[in-house]
Amino acid sequence: MNNLIFATNNQNKVQEVRAVLGELFNIITLKEAGIDIDIPEPHDTLEANATEKSKTIFEITRQNCFSEDTGLEVEVLNGEPGVKSARYAGEDRSFDDNIEKLLRKLQPFENRAARFRTVISLILNGKEYFFEGICTGKIISERKGSNGFGYDPVFKPDGSDKTFAEMDMDGKNKFSHRKKAMEKLISFLTKL
Repeated sequence: MNNLIFATNNQNKVQEVRAVLGELFNIITLKEAGIDIDIPEPHDTLEANATEKSKTIFEITRQNCFSEDTGLEVEVLNGEPGVKSARYAGEDRSFDDNIEKLLRKLQPFENRAARFRTVISLILNGKEYFFEGICTGKIISERKGSNGFGYDPVFKPDGSDKTFAEMDMDGKNKFSHRKKAMEKLISFLTKL
């Protein structure tokens, strides 16, 4: 039960998840499992995209696995970029272009409230379970920091004077949406 395939090719996410899980579980990446596919995220909800990824890997391996989908939801933009966060500025997944587009769209607005939301889909013995983590904060007007990935340089979580990109992994994990979702997953798994 301690082996779990993490259905992602994103090494930044793998690092974050391994930092949270520590020695509790052995996380196997797609690469380590010998799976070389890019699973599409065609749906318009984080839940459906997370399910797409975990079900695809479960069908290939028949092993316990989990996946996650995360979106940045900006209040004044009606939840954009949301499910399209990784491809906000186009299919090439450029974090710089995505941030540029977000800052441009936010220019006329004073309200900068936003949240990161992570949904995990776990498939355990063929049954699916969901876990959600949310981090509220705001989008600042210019990039700060060089750590992290994605929108981290412009997202400042509530209760902090730093962006995610100005924090080390331990600092980010005090606020992280992904960590909150992972803690729910860990709590569920350790009760079994």
